[in-house]
Amino acid sequence: MEDEQLNIFDSKGKFTGTASRADAHKKGLWHETFHCWFISNEEDRVFIHFQLRSPYKKDFASMLDITAAGHLNSDEDVKDGVREIKEELGISLTLNDLIYTGTVPDEIVIDDFNDRELCHVFIYKIPENTEPDYVFMDDEVADIVKIELSAFEKLWSEKTYSINIDSKSINRNSFVPHENRYIDTVIKSIKQFALQYF
Repeated sequence: MEDEQLNIFDSKGKFTGTASRADAHKKGLWHETFHCWFISNEEDRVFIHFQLRSPYKKDFASMLDITAAGHLNSDEDVKDGVREIKEELGISLTLNDLIYTGTVPDEIVIDDFNDRELCHVFIYKIPENTEPDYVFMDDEVADIVKIELSAFEKLWSEKTYSINIDSKSINRNSFVPHENRYIDTVIKSIKQFALQYF
């Protein structure tokens, strides 16, 4: 996996060549990823479905994250990213099932881990009165945690310190540390592009 070749870009999004995934993270090189956020409407309450990362993951094990996401290899384009949904959640979708909200930069820089992503962000609106039949890969995803949009927004903006989900206390440290601008953009996109469809 660390040897996968990724397309590399400068800070303005201009293609500059390719590099291994390991080098991209070590050197902080900009590369493309596919992000898909699942949302549901339950009794007029909107929920975001967060992936609970497997405890066996190399990075950010057992933390809450995007419903399904992954890197785009150098020989792939955005439509190929849909495979991540099948690989991580066991659900078959096409690009036509998703709402594209745009490309959003996101940087996670911790010690010698420098992840700089150009994220192609999508939203999947789960049909009402249905529950996705999630099937998890043992080394990828441990579970799905549903959090009401309004509660998550208050938590991320630090208007609330913690929330209780299934008798467990969740705070900002429970989530992969994405940039505020990335999460703020995702929340805005859910409100703008998705809620109108409910």
